[in-house]
Amino acid sequence: MKYDCIVVGGGHAGCEAAHMTAFMGKKTLLITMNTNNIADMPCNPSIGGTAKGVIVRDIDALGGLMGRIADRSHFQMKMLNSKKGPAVRCLRCQADKITYPKNMLHALKSTPNLEIKEGMVEDLLTEKNKIKGVILSDQEKIEGKTLILTTGTYLKSNILRGDKNIEGGPHGEARSNFLSDNLKRLGFTIQRLKTGTPPRIKTSSIDFSKMQEEHGDERPYSFSHDIDPIYNPNEQQKCYLLYTNETTHKLILDNLDKSSMYGGYVTGIGPRYCPSIEDKIVRFNDKERHQLFLEPESLSYDEWYLQGFSTSMPEEIQEKMVHSLSGLENAKITKYAYAIEYDAIDPLELKPSLETKIIENLFTAGQINGTSGYEEAAGQGLIAGINAVQKLREQEPLILKRNESYLGVLIDDLVTKGTKEPYRMLTSRAEYRLVLRHDNALLRLRKYGYNLGTITEEMWTTYQKVEKEIKAFNVYLKETKLEINEDVKKEFEAHHFSIPLNKTTLFDLLKRPEITLDFLSRFLSFPFSNDIKEMVSIEIKYEGYIKKTEKEIEKMLKVEEKQIPKDIDYQNVKNLASEARQKLEIVRPITLAQASRISGVNPSDLSILAIYLKKEYGKNE
Repeated sequence: MKYDCIVVGGGHAGCEAAHMTAFMGKKTLLITMNTNNIADMPCNPSIGGTAKGVIVRDIDALGGLMGRIADRSHFQMKMLNSKKGPAVRCLRCQADKITYPKNMLHALKSTPNLEIKEGMVEDLLTEKNKIKGVILSDQEKIEGKTLILTTGTYLKSNILRGDKNIEGGPHGEARSNFLSDNLKRLGFTIQRLKTGTPPRIKTSSIDFSKMQEEHGDERPYSFSHDIDPIYNPNEQQKCYLLYTNETTHKLILDNLDKSSMYGGYVTGIGPRYCPSIEDKIVRFNDKERHQLFLEPESLSYDEWYLQGFSTSMPEEIQEKMVHSLSGLENAKITKYAYAIEYDAIDPLELKPSLETKIIENLFTAGQINGTSGYEEAAGQGLIAGINAVQKLREQEPLILKRNESYLGVLIDDLVTKGTKEPYRMLTSRAEYRLVLRHDNALLRLRKYGYNLGTITEEMWTTYQKVEKEIKAFNVYLKETKLEINEDVKKEFEAHHFSIPLNKTTLFDLLKRPEITLDFLSRFLSFPFSNDIKEMVSIEIKYEGYIKKTEKEIEKMLKVEEKQIPKDIDYQNVKNLASEARQKLEIVRPITLAQASRISGVNPSDLSILAIYLKKEYGKNE
């Protein structure tokens, strides 16, 4: 049987890719080694977090599944950085490791045009550098017009604890032994990466009284723009905060040579921004303690996840490390921590559409591209799925710009700068983060979903309703004035706010840094939802900063418009620095703006390139 699209791998990238290609009307086959591991969460039992929470909102705005499934599968919800500026606020939920995969599998099985098959893909069918299908381990051949590889950490994966090196994927499952070698044979550069996970602790062995309780937010939230919060904020599961101590640090330093990483047993490069506990102790040796969290894995499990305690130490050392922590003196480890090494491709071999440069109609998404994290994987899967369909339609791919979405930043970073370590999305990576907020994802991206056919009519109605309410609230704020009577004066004085001399519109009052909608609600009622109020008030309060950012974006977009022809021969561009020439040949940027973001391409090289394009192609006028 021949499919429009084959998706290999049932992790977070594969789920989004398969759902989207099928939703967009293409006959899709999702091949996974084990149906029970679809949307598995082998590491952190959470969705969202710093920067990642906005990625989930972006996925939802475009019609992806992750936000909706998270809303139906969590037992705690919290807005991180809520006391900081809106550019860094991000939603995070503690997801149930049993419920989340079940809900995702149900959603996939309910998607028309989508079949799920268990199997191990060992090789690709190609003809004249164009994808034709896959070959399974039992030598079955399946034909497909497009293929999306989302293999996660299963390519030649090894589990490491101390000097023990076990072939296998997360949970000790079978690994993919041949696919990465066959990708290398086809011309791909293969690199070795590493990630890890902390130990799990039996609930009854934990003394929670020695730890600080961490509660969910009292205000209900949802990732999805189309689902109202469906939980009681007062019934959320607690998490707990604890810290490493001097004994913990001494144990780690005394046994550093027994760690897989420091003992020389690891060949892959680990994530800089999610290091193991031994790496933290070595790199930040001036710190007296490091923050850890205990988080429940599932309401159906009798074990907790020790967040921040990832390690590749031998089991006997892990026992001592865990028992050194306050409240875990008698802890029983139900699953020991480990490091995992796996193969990945070089993302510089990808186009911004996530189609590979080497094999036409072959797309890749997730950890095979060098990223870490469920959210980064899901976002790539969604974009790869959309663009596989666009390729079949013979239409232009969806390439989000850096000012439009964290997904645009993520993919641009990968295909322009590459990565030699597992890439993690951070707010600091997004130079236009003030306009890439949690609250405005719908406004930024849902039109793309409507035009591409990735959302339902109901989702489009949600967008239209929000747009209408935003306009109505702005009109209300501009037309409604606050009467400065004695009661109002008393409230202003009580808060040490300067009292307006005359009747003032609510819109103008909100421009003042100290005035909030909560304060104004003492005098007037606002018949609008929390989301609408938040969106509008942020735009008013940060108007000056947003306008400044928009001017920077305008300049960037002008440079983005300056296209670089696909057939350009950089050897013909005289006076380019040799490093710049080499990097330009590898990346093959599609615009001057993308070229400017390549490491090793300097402003002088860009000027030379711009002059050459104008002269030879009549560009950049």
